[in-house]
Amino acid sequence: MEVNASMLVPEAVHTTNAANGTIPLIINNKAHETESSFPVHNPATGKFVHNFSSASIADANLAISSCQKAFLTWRNVRPAKKRDIFLKAAELMEQRKEELARYLVDETGAAQPWGNFNLGLAPEILRDIAGRLTSITGSIPTTATDGLSALIYKEPYGVILAIAPWNAAYILGIRSIAYAIAAGNTAILKAPEFSPMCSHAMVQLFVDAGLPPGVLNLLAHKTSDAAAVTKHLIQSPSVKKINFTGSTAVGRIIARLAGENLKPVLLELGGKAPAIVWEDADLGLAAKECAVGAFLHSGQICMSTERIIVHEKVVDAFEKLFKTAIDGFAPEHEDAGVLINKAGVEKNARLLKDAVEKGAKVLYGDVCNGVEAKMRPVVVKGTSKEMDLFYTESFGPTVSLMVVKTEEEALELANDTEYGLSSAVFTRDLATGLRFAKNIESGAVHINNMTVHDETALPHGGMKDSGYGRFGASGLDEWVRSKTVTFRD
Repeated sequence: MEVNASMLVPEAVHTTNAANGTIPLIINNKAHETESSFPVHNPATGKFVHNFSSASIADANLAISSCQKAFLTWRNVRPAKKRDIFLKAAELMEQRKEELARYLVDETGAAQPWGNFNLGLAPEILRDIAGRLTSITGSIPTTATDGLSALIYKEPYGVILAIAPWNAAYILGIRSIAYAIAAGNTAILKAPEFSPMCSHAMVQLFVDAGLPPGVLNLLAHKTSDAAAVTKHLIQSPSVKKINFTGSTAVGRIIARLAGENLKPVLLELGGKAPAIVWEDADLGLAAKECAVGAFLHSGQICMSTERIIVHEKVVDAFEKLFKTAIDGFAPEHEDAGVLINKAGVEKNARLLKDAVEKGAKVLYGDVCNGVEAKMRPVVVKGTSKEMDLFYTESFGPTVSLMVVKTEEEALELANDTEYGLSSAVFTRDLATGLRFAKNIESGAVHINNMTVHDETALPHGGMKDSGYGRFGASGLDEWVRSKTVTFRD
């Protein structure tokens, strides 16, 4: 089928407020206008991109009601029909790839390769879920009483709230809703204020793929309304479970609100990922993987490498190779990477300034290289516990290099953090790698690969302050609960 430009633009995009061209919400598969809106700007250029509708509590109630009504029928839709919708959504996502990538670049300032990565993995998530739909099964256990039988059903929760971030808008947005609705739930996607058009496009994909009205609704709001609208959604008796991906600070607020209302929650939060480079490592491989792991998307990934722990016997050789790898990944003649806003650059500058003033040495880059929302990679050596950088997630192109002598020291440094999402170990000896993996406190350990790793076949999530619950391969299990039924034979 030939694809023309008009087909690449989701239908609801054209339905805007005539007064100011505001992009609408999507409720009950229809464009929904609101009384207020907020502007979105490109952080790379500072230019205005568009106005987006800002939901009120009344708008949130409409979305809840729509989801609640749709759940009564959606929960009983057969897997084959759901499968076809998911496969169609994946197909449309690939057809509209150019348009979707532009939304990501325009709203977040992301480099084109990052957009391509998002739009390569996101449709694969949909296809993977389509293939797993029939895996939701109950059981028939043997009871303790003669003449009594039992059935264990696996049932969806009902209306769920998905709160997704901007930094990997399509991957994290898709996974926040797709597993839940595949399991028979209905969902409200609360879009990030920095990339609401990306969320709008995802919901529209499902609408165009044939998802029934009310199964998936889109809300967004200006920052000043975030607390009130989010609290209202979590407190609603109709909302049965929440998932949130974002900062640990906000995750605590979400978890507290959910706990007060006895709602289960799935959290993927911050990270301070360590990469251990051992004395027998392939140093060239380690240098390249650490460079990409630290500076991909300007370090704005929850799994980004923030601490590189190197054995003292190879530190000099590794430093040289690491600098070369950074030059190859982020050449000096190219523009600096873009962070989501100026505040991100200022945060990294503060962390680096504090570290240098307290004795850290700059190995690569310039501590004061940030301009507006742009910043180049910086590597410091000798980060210690009295420095803010030691414990604080930079969420930017900043990485610390630390030197150790023993496995015990390496593990102590790797685990000396509130976070536990991802990690890496570089060694030629698998037994050594597995020994480290067993003792590192993180949801994932990647041996001879970078800390940034995401694929549909693997469960994904953290421990400690990086959250709890799992997306990915086990994601469908998160969105069903068991019901026991007994009966006399």
